[in-house]
Amino acid sequence: MGRGIGMLGGLVMSAVYPWGHEGRYNDFSRAFRQRFPGRVQKVSVDGGFTCPNRDGTLALGGCSYCNNRSFNPDYCREAVGIAAQVRAGIEFFSKKYPSMGFLAYFQAYSNTYAPLDLLKTRYEEALAQPGILGLVLGTRPDCVNDEVLDYLAELSQRCYVMVEYGVESVNDATLHRIHRGHNFETSCRAIRETARRGIPTGAHLMIGLPGEDRHDWLQQARAISALPVDHLKLHQLQIVRGTLMAHEYAEHPDRFHLLSPEEYLDVVVNYLERLAPRIVVERFTSEAPAEMLIAPDWGSLRNYQFAMRVEKRLAERDTWQGRLYEPAK
Repeated sequence: MGRGIGMLGGLVMSAVYPWGHEGRYNDFSRAFRQRFPGRVQKVSVDGGFTCPNRDGTLALGGCSYCNNRSFNPDYCREAVGIAAQVRAGIEFFSKKYPSMGFLAYFQAYSNTYAPLDLLKTRYEEALAQPGILGLVLGTRPDCVNDEVLDYLAELSQRCYVMVEYGVESVNDATLHRIHRGHNFETSCRAIRETARRGIPTGAHLMIGLPGEDRHDWLQQARAISALPVDHLKLHQLQIVRGTLMAHEYAEHPDRFHLLSPEEYLDVVVNYLERLAPRIVVERFTSEAPAEMLIAPDWGSLRNYQFAMRVEKRLAERDTWQGRLYEPAK
């Protein structure tokens, strides 16, 4: 159990929380410093994969909110090849931190959605680049199978491997509305099978999806806490150009309640209180490029700035991640 700043024998005592370091939530950067000996940075890689929601297996239009161009950095382009992307990313970040280590982050689309031989070829090409310590694989929970997970378990014996699943919502009605093409149980099964093999497992979830409210989001925190999730990414709903949701928003804006930074901050703090203390929180916000963002307009607010607001609000309320967490019975 955490405790606040206190006095003992005239000395000011720092807060101690279940994750073993200061800070009122289980912060990614501090957690990663405990795992790796030095600073580690993700380098985004476009592996040239697609998605069953785009290639016609499930659908052609993709998830209603999704435009991968909104988060792929400029150096990350499939056409230049994986090795070249990795080298460009390392060069970009090494200018600031020359001694940094790197993880190849296969981010765009579904990066376990291909025959195993092709996956092996592309992962190994990234791992062969100097300075790469491991892989982070973004994918859908319906795009893994035993063969792929068994290979990743073997790979994790020689380098760091994390699988990051796009869960997005724990409500099946919402998943249907945003055209995900799978239900929440599919996410539960994938997360459990990945964790069972000892592979670090991440989950990506959105706050503010149409049809959901504060009650749903707090229930989401409890549902995710009941799963063997190691890392969590949260972000606010953004309406991005070139998506099905952008068309829906243009025609029916009344169907959406886009959260202000203050509203979202309140939701996040309440969410954290109910989130299992063991889960590392990697980020709170998404930052779509200004030319692609339709709404909401949060100005120049960056994730690190929002994270500072979260720490401040937690301190003002003298609360912390997991204070109201109730383990599943």
